[in-house]
Parts: sequence; C-alpha cells; structure tokens
Amino acid sequence: MNEPHKPTDSGNGAQPAPRKTFDRRALLVGGGAAAAGVLAYPYGRQLAMGRSPVFIARNQSYNGPLEQTIRDGLLAVGIDPVAYKGRRVLLKPNLVEPMRGSPQMTTHPAMVVATAEVFRREGAEVTVGEAPGHVRDTEMALIEARLAGALHEARLSFADMNYQESRFVRNACGLSKLPGFFFPQAVAEADLIVSMPKMKTHHWVGVTLSMKNLYGTLPGCKYGWPKNVLHYNGIPETVVDINASLPTTIAVIDGIECMEGDGPILGTPKQMGLVVVGADRLATDATCARIMGFEPALVPYLGLAYQAGLGQMHHALIRQMGERWQPLVSPFRILDDSRFNQHLRSLQTRAAAVQTS
Repeated sequence: MNEPHKPTDSGNGAQPAPRKTFDRRALLVGGGAAAAGVLAYPYGRQLAMGRSPVFIARNQSYNGPLEQTIRDGLLAVGIDPVAYKGRRVLLKPNLVEPMRGSPQMTTHPAMVVATAEVFRREGAEVTVGEAPGHVRDTEMALIEARLAGALHEARLSFADMNYQESRFVRNACGLSKLPGFFFPQAVAEADLIVSMPKMKTHHWVGVTLSMKNLYGTLPGCKYGWPKNVLHYNGIPETVVDINASLPTTIAVIDGIECMEGDGPILGTPKQMGLVVVGADRLATDATCARIMGFEPALVPYLGLAYQAGLGQMHHALIRQMGERWQPLVSPFRILDDSRFNQHLRSLQTRAAAVQTS
C-alpha cells in the first residue's frame, strides 16, 4: 500500500525535463504576441503576489490512502478543512460523456468520495454536483461513471446542475461578449467549490484540467448539450470568464489513470499515478500541463487567465510541495501533431487579439 504523502517543500532548483513544444513558427507567427504578453507584461504584478503552492503526490492508486493524500495536499497549499465546518462544499467531478468501459474519461469515484470525507470529517456540508455537457440523462451519466453506487454507499447527496434553478451572476472578467452566467443553486450557494477533473488532453485547446472542468458548472437547460453558446463565444475566453465569476474554487486533480490522444472523450488510457492539489487553479493546471509535456503559455485559456491576473503560471512563481514536477514529465500523445499545431496557432491568434484590444 502506498505511503501517505507529507506536505514538504521540494523547491524549484532542478532544470526542467524536456517537454513537448510546438513548432517555433506556431509560437512566433500565430502565438508570439500572446506568449510574449503572458511571460513578460504581467510578470512583476504576479511576482508581487508571491509564489502559489501546488502539491503533487506520486505512486497513487484508487485503492490507496487517498483521503490522507488529499488532506495532506490541502494543508500543504494552505487550505485547512477545519475552516469549512458547517459550510457548504461542492465537489465538481468531470462526467462529460461517461462510458463504463472508458474510466479514463471521467473522475474516479474513489477520488470523489475521499475528498468528500476530508471535508465531512470536519463538519462540512458536502454535495457532489455536475452538469454533464453531452448527456441529458444525468442519472445515466452517474451510473456509467460508476459514481451512483459510490455516492449511495457514502451517503453523499448529488445535485443535478443541468436542471437546477439558477441565479444570474455578472461576468467578472469580460473577455467574451457574454454579460454574465446562470449558475445553478448548488454553485451559487457554495462556500467552496472543488474542481475535480481528470487529467486529459483536449483536441481543441490542448489540455482539460481544473479550469476547463468548470464548464460543467453551467446548466444544460440554459446553455444546451453540448454548451455551444460558450463555444461560439470562444472557449479560451469563456473558460477565463467562468473561472473569474465563480465563488471560491480550488483544484483536486485525478491524475492516476489519465487520457491521452483524442481527448476529452475518445482518447486512450495513460497511467500516471498522480494526485495534484492547488488553491490557485491556474498554477495547478500549468503544473499539470508541464507534466503532460505541454508549454502552458501555448494553451490559450491558460495564457488568457494569466493575463487576466487569475493566478500564477511561470514555474519560478509556483512553489512545488510534495513531489517536484520535473522528474514526472511524461509527454501525452496528441491526436495529430500537425493538425493540432494548425488549430492551436489559430486559437493563439484569437488570444493575442483579445489581449491587445
């Protein structure tokens, strides 16, 4: 059985391991302005904010001591579950389009239950909620993701956020043209939201992690299946706008059995054995992107989020707790390098236009 991870600071002294980079032309022609803005303009402002801690535990398994690992991770990044006694905590897993035979697609039930127990033991009122983007029948999604039985056994309540009453909240960032968002009751009333994605590739935006996972906080009854209202207004822009408009949100990432290739739905399993925790979602996602072999500055919504001041992204400004990310790098296969580069280049051009407008 795996040993629980202790929240130790491992620093950032080592040289980064080789990671997947996109062709230089894609950076200089399509994304040069965006990347330059991401890495230069806000650097001083972000530096003044201090370094954001991100906790990584390796050698994890779904039948291991996940509750202890997650508790250690939360404490390491400055989140004390005791502070949420008597308060509402919403766990938001990824159930985009579950299929029982593809567990690499959705957040594992063991991760959800373990995280719930960390907060429930301290007296928090914990609810699991999701608004699956491709499935109208949420009960079927729970069954296919093997979550229905786990929630019943753990006596955890579930909020079907595709159909809940919603509350309109103004767009706090304004990168897209959307004036605001309809957040379901479970989101609007939460004192803390825990984004619990699966570590996966995404054929449109490169990677999908804790920030992209929060598309699932918006109800399908308002935004459709899939949520094309958001797509039409720009995926990078709306990801950042949603994240800026939500209540306090942290990340607990299922990086044990991951997905590579044609993600976020049709990819294949990749075993990583990782649990990643952070209070700064951008820093957490940037760290995971590096482990996956991607340069965060070339992931459009991460670049926009950094420009908008939503967190840290440069590795020198991220304080690694538990394990260092450099020895864990294992490049994730993508659908098609040349096609992906072409599409990423067009997205970076849009991101640059937003940043300079």
